Amino acid sequence: MAGPQSVLAYLQDAARVPGPLLMWVTGHLMVPARRGTEVHLALRESTAATVRYTGLPWHWLTRALREHPGPTLLLVDAEADAQAWPHVAAAAHDGRLADGLALYGVVAPTPGKPSPEAGPYTRSFLTALSVGHPTAGPTLDPGTLHLLALGQVALPEGYLSLQYGATGPVLANRAAAPSTSAPTPPPPSPAVPRPAAHSAHSAHSAHEEEDPLPRILAAARAGRHNEAAAMAAAWEQQALRRHGPHGPEAGLWIEVRADLARLAGDHPRAAELWMSAAEGRLARGGPADAEALAALKRAHYCWQHSGEGGRRLAPALLALWERVPDGAEAAADVRTRLQEVPPAVSR
Repeated sequence: MAGPQSVLAYLQDAARVPGPLLMWVTGHLMVPARRGTEVHLALRESTAATVRYTGLPWHWLTRALREHPGPTLLLVDAEADAQAWPHVAAAAHDGRLADGLALYGVVAPTPGKPSPEAGPYTRSFLTALSVGHPTAGPTLDPGTLHLLALGQVALPEGYLSLQYGATGPVLANRAAAPSTSAPTPPPPSPAVPRPAAHSAHSAHSAHEEEDPLPRILAAARAGRHNEAAAMAAAWEQQALRRHGPHGPEAGLWIEVRADLARLAGDHPRAAELWMSAAEGRLARGGPADAEALAALKRAHYCWQHSGEGGRRLAPALLALWERVPDGAEAAADVRTRLQEVPPAVSR
């Protein structure tokens, strides 16, 4: 839209509609070029010299949304230029950016080349929303989705994470809805471990939780890698809450995520996760643990296919091989490959 009054009218119309309200805001945050400190959302014709008149003052947006009588959530995926950054950061740190609203999202430095697509945070948040969470109840906490989204994307250094307030029932939990049809499980993959979908005491409950792995693998095999990763991350968070970070349950989900990364073609990430899994198994079972050795071999395989990313991972992989019996040959392979790959040269 061109013109702040047009956008304000749109916001006011949305705020008058009863029921839950989710408002997604993306774009560039700016401040006026001369003696300006007030954050504006840049519109179609905004520049630093004209944003005072052509942009939407941020407090107009928050004031309009506060008029909504129902539960409200403001989701932000924005960028800020160098001039605006200190003012945006100050408004984020003291809460003025939220201004009493439930607000979640990110602000990143303006990239050199703008993208016409939604940012990676938004895509990751929507993927997590579409998957849902198996134990969250009928509605989702935006804070949980926010953390899941941040864990699945690579954002520019120095980005601001926005997380303010609590909201009512705005986001429905797809995973909590009763399924109308049971999907046909795909044949099990020998490379993917099968974590327990329920704790020991759940055998005494009225019903056991579903095994999520067939759905996760089906999504990965269909090429929906982000969806598969989000589902695995949600189940890993459940295992962490139930059993803690050092238990085998959470470790098994690290191995699932490692194999999902391999299926997605991200061999450096797969190697990193398999190394983490091997580290956990070594801590629990000692250097003679057969499953630790199997995880380490998978890490080595993925490392060999990691291209330039292999140099960064080599020291950690080498240290793991030096901790297990009969690891000398594999450790020598790491050293040899490390010598063969020249370091990257800055240009």
